[in-house]
Amino acid sequence: MVLQIEQEKRLSFNRSIKDGDLVIVYERHDVMKAVKVSENGVFHNRFGTFKHSDWIGKSFGSKVLSLKGRFVYLLAPTPELWTLVLSHRTQILYIADISFVVMYLEIVPGCLVLESGTGSGSLTTSLARAVAPTGHVYTFDFHEQRAASAREDFERTGLNGLVTVGVRDIQGEGFPEEFCGRADSVFLDLPQPWLAIPSVGKMLKEDGVLCSFSPCIEQVQRSCEALRSCFTDIRTFEVLLRTYEVRQRILESHPSKDGDSVDYHPCKRRLGCDESERIECPASPSVMIKPCTEARGHTGYLTFARLKCLV
Repeated sequence: MVLQIEQEKRLSFNRSIKDGDLVIVYERHDVMKAVKVSENGVFHNRFGTFKHSDWIGKSFGSKVLSLKGRFVYLLAPTPELWTLVLSHRTQILYIADISFVVMYLEIVPGCLVLESGTGSGSLTTSLARAVAPTGHVYTFDFHEQRAASAREDFERTGLNGLVTVGVRDIQGEGFPEEFCGRADSVFLDLPQPWLAIPSVGKMLKEDGVLCSFSPCIEQVQRSCEALRSCFTDIRTFEVLLRTYEVRQRILESHPSKDGDSVDYHPCKRRLGCDESERIECPASPSVMIKPCTEARGHTGYLTFARLKCLV
């Protein structure tokens, strides 16, 4: 009970920053870094030098100044931000795929979730928050060093009470027998997921849901063939995210011949007018929106299936 209460506190972040905490130092939306706070620590970036001692006692979300007077924000290590700053040991899932997975796997507090493989732990972090405070995520990776690094990350983010990392070749051995009939959901990120599907069928509760992530459509086809024997409601999705840039620009307003005002960019002149005829008017801000030129494309296919109920 004490562990559960402490875990809820750590996940809520409704407290002050303490010595030993992990914080996300935010410069802008594409420049962030995870930093462990220490009493005598110092953080350096392009804005100057920041003393960790000035951070201790402040709330998450606070703005702190460098010795040069520049500032950064100290943010809580939420799953969304952790996905953007974690060390990439493998290719990771990003926010669009993660949110889709958590929804379609029907994960709620108290669920028992099995995952293979762990990789960099991006998805695992979000799964842990979804099952908190009474559920648990058991994640497996065949690579021992990768599993050890993931354990260290979950310690840093305070999720070690919700996540257990195991070393196991799920494709060859299947999930441990101790989970038979106990899992609410299973997630697979494997090169040959169809080899693990018979084991998944044994692990899931009746009406439990499986998700398999695969980058190639040929993997999806073979997985769907293997799913037909024990699963129903088989569906595959591809999530494509398009980001828009929102910026404020200054436009100048000039009267037209009929008396209406017309907006012009301050760098442009009215057609047919020389500089002496130009009317100086106060500039007004305008919000400009356009699609981002570097949109993230295909990441992978998400195949979902529901275990058939025994009649």
